[in-house]
Amino acid sequence: METSGNSEQHPIGRGASSNPANRFLTVLAEPDYEQLEFDEDFRKELQRPRTVYYDDTSKSVISENDSPDIPFRYSLNPYRGCLHGCSYCYARPTHEYLGLSAGLDFETKIFVKRDAAKLFRNWLARPSYQCEPVMFSGVTDCYQPIERKLGITRQCIEVAREALQPVSMITKNALVVRDLDLLSELASQQLTRVAISVTSLDQPLARILEPACSAPASRIDAIRQLSEAGVPVHLMVAPIIPGLNDSEIPAILQAAAEAGARSASYIMVRLPLTVEPVFLEWLQHHRPNLAEKIENRLRCIRGGGLNHAQFHLRMRGTGIFAEQISALFQLNRKKAGLDTQLPPSRTDLFRPPKDSNGQGVLF
Repeated sequence: METSGNSEQHPIGRGASSNPANRFLTVLAEPDYEQLEFDEDFRKELQRPRTVYYDDTSKSVISENDSPDIPFRYSLNPYRGCLHGCSYCYARPTHEYLGLSAGLDFETKIFVKRDAAKLFRNWLARPSYQCEPVMFSGVTDCYQPIERKLGITRQCIEVAREALQPVSMITKNALVVRDLDLLSELASQQLTRVAISVTSLDQPLARILEPACSAPASRIDAIRQLSEAGVPVHLMVAPIIPGLNDSEIPAILQAAAEAGARSASYIMVRLPLTVEPVFLEWLQHHRPNLAEKIENRLRCIRGGGLNHAQFHLRMRGTGIFAEQISALFQLNRKKAGLDTQLPPSRTDLFRPPKDSNGQGVLF
C-alpha cells in the first residue's frame, strides 16, 4: 500500500515534499490529517520525517550495465536510497521496485548492504572472473552520511586493495577523503580515480537543492586533498539544470581546475518517471519565480517533454539551449585545462582474493 504524503507540509531538510504514487501498486492510501489539524507536535513531526535504515539481504552487490552511454560495465552499490535528498536524482524510481515511493521514501527509508564487502570478495574470487574496473556507485552515493558510521564502502575498498582490483568512485560527499590512505595506495598503482560531482558553488542554493550533501566548498577541498595525495580526480558538473545553474559552469570548472582536477564532463538533468513530479514540486516550493522559465528550458532541450530516454541524447539534450550549454562547457573546459582524459586503470595486476570462507584460488 502506497502513501502519497502531505504536499502542504514541505519537510525541512528534504528534497522531496511528498510521496508520489508507486507506478507498480494498484492501491493508493491518502492520509487524512483533518482530525490532527490543531496538533502542533504532529505537524512538526510531518515537517521533520525521520530516516530509517533497513538491512538489505541481497545475495549480490554487483550490478551489470549494458547502456552504451555509461562508461562502465560493473558497479557496486552499498546502499539503496540516499539521504542526500537531491530532488532531481535519476535513481529515485529504483525505490519503487521495493514497493516504496520515489519521493520522501527514497531519502528516508535507506537499505544497507552490510555484507557488501563479503559479497564483493566472493564475486572477485570466482574462477571465471576476468578483471574489469568496478564503479562505486552507479546508482546511489556510496559516501552518503550513514557511511561515516558503517564504513561499508571502506570495507569494499579494502577488498579491492587486497585483490589489486581497479575501482572508480563517484560521489558528491567530501567524506571520500576519509579513505585517502586506501585510495592513494591504489592510485600509486594506477588502480583508482575519483569523480566529484559539483552542481553549484552557491551554498544557499546547494543547501536546498542537495539538502544532506557536503557544501560546495567542501567538495572543492576534497578535490584538492585527493589531488595532493596523487589520486586522479574527474570533475562532474552534474546535473546541469537550464535556467538554474548553467551560468555557473565557468566558475565551477575554474575552481575544480585550481584544486587539481584533471578532467571534466557534464550531464544534463534527467527527469525519468516519478522524478518529474518530485522535481517540479521542488521548483514550485523553492524557486517559484523561476519555475516556468526552467520548465520551458527543459522542454526545449527534451523535444517538448521533460525527459528523453534515448541513449546518448538523454545525457546532453537537443536544441538551441543544449547546444549553447555544450559550447559554453567545451570552451571553459579547455580554458581551465580539463579537456584531457584520465589514463585507463590497470587490470594486469589483479590477483584473486580468498573468498569469505578463506579459500584461495588453486589454479
